[in-house]
Amino acid sequence: MSLGKLGQALTAREIFDLIHEDLAQVEKRLSAESIASVDTVTAISTYLQSSGGKRLRPSLLLLAAKLTGGKASETALQLGAVVELIHAATLVHDDVIDAAETRRGRPSTNVKWGNHTCVLAGDWLYMQSFQIALRERSFQVLDLLISLTQMMVEGELLQLERIGHIQISEADCMQLVDRKTACLFSVCAQLGAVSSNAASEVREKLGEFAWNLGMAFQLVDDMLDFTAREETLGKPVGGDLREGKVTLPLVYALECATPAEREMVATILRQRSYAEVPFARVLSMVKKYRGIERVKERAQAFTDKARQIISEFPESAYQRALLAVTELVTERDR
Repeated sequence: MSLGKLGQALTAREIFDLIHEDLAQVEKRLSAESIASVDTVTAISTYLQSSGGKRLRPSLLLLAAKLTGGKASETALQLGAVVELIHAATLVHDDVIDAAETRRGRPSTNVKWGNHTCVLAGDWLYMQSFQIALRERSFQVLDLLISLTQMMVEGELLQLERIGHIQISEADCMQLVDRKTACLFSVCAQLGAVSSNAASEVREKLGEFAWNLGMAFQLVDDMLDFTAREETLGKPVGGDLREGKVTLPLVYALECATPAEREMVATILRQRSYAEVPFARVLSMVKKYRGIERVKERAQAFTDKARQIISEFPESAYQRALLAVTELVTERDR
């Protein structure tokens, strides 16, 4: 990557090129650290790693490390594997809780191995990630990871409490987006800064950048659940509502909905099915009341804030890459 590209927006390929070799090292560590004494756990770990995930979280960590230190240290590479294992653990547990059937266009782990096995495999992935992190002998790293894990579990519990309820507020949605997605993005960037021994104010600033990025990322996800095609999304469109989840596009639409339209949504929440009320009717209602447009505006506001924060860092290839990542998040189709 020549510094001549700095004046232009970087493409996804150019961003990846900046950390290609480091990501390959993270992949090696992931493969080595995913081998368990129980073959089933190894099989589930391998299945998840081969599912075509974007490795966005370790990429964010590596870019933050290079932004603040100029290179990805051994600590950064190890922590890249840690955050990807934590992410994998959340996916395994999410699919069990949601009774999901597909993930990234393939049968979900719970479909292939069953709920009981997957719960324990998810637990193993969590513990393995902490075992790797413990090798760094850093209270700061452990503090970030323990707080993160507690927040994510609390997010899952809050979501479970709200499953099937139509009285969900904008604040409820934002709380879940924070705990389930944005907090992990934030910790990834902070860990990158920690691995480079960056000053605390730099770490916090990168954490704030990545938190806003994570908020935008999840809001776009919630929007895509209504608008994407199934083959693009990698799972059934409208899956959130079928699982009993009322996300922000629907919350905004329900603010204006008629009693009959609210009952239509309540029927789906009760039946966990589109058999009586087709998904197309819900999508039409959400569009009519600008639910998708309003969520896109909210996502853009978080993106703009992230861009503002990262723009305050000295210009470099890595600063430009993080700036470009904000656009890739909001413009993506999956």
